[in-house]
Amino acid sequence: MYLKIIDKVRTNNFNDEHMIKKIAEMWKNASAVLSNENSNVYGLYYEYESNYQGDYTLGVAVEGKDEPAIHIPENTYYEMCGVDRNDEKGSYNTWNEIWKKEKNNQLKRAYTYDFEKYDADGRVEIYIAVL
Repeated sequence: MYLKIIDKVRTNNFNDEHMIKKIAEMWKNASAVLSNENSNVYGLYYEYESNYQGDYTLGVAVEGKDEPAIHIPENTYYEMCGVDRNDEKGSYNTWNEIWKKEKNNQLKRAYTYDFEKYDADGRVEIYIAVL
C-alpha cells in the first residue's frame, strides 16, 4: 500500500505541550486537499524515536503513489482495533487501551507504520504493526 502524505507534524504524546494544537492545525491544513479526495483518509504514525512515549511523526495521508508517498510493506502484520465512533473520545480511549496492552506485554509492537483508517461511512479503525 502506498500512502501520499498531505501534511505532517513531529510530536510526542507525553512531552509536547503543543501536541493537540499541532495535530489540530495539521488536520485543518489538510482538510482543503482532503475535500477533493475520493479515497480513504489515514492518520499515519511513523519515524518512531523509541516506543509510544517517544517522539513520532504523524501524517495525514490518502491512498496514492504521488510524492511525497510512503510505501507500507504488504507483509506487515497488524492488529486492528475498532474505535467507537459514537464516543467523542473514541480514538483517545482506543489508543489508551493499546498502550495498556503494550505495558502489560499483551501487544508486541513493531514501531514501523501504524495508522488510523477513516472510511467514508464514518468507521474508524486503528492498525498497529506487530512483531
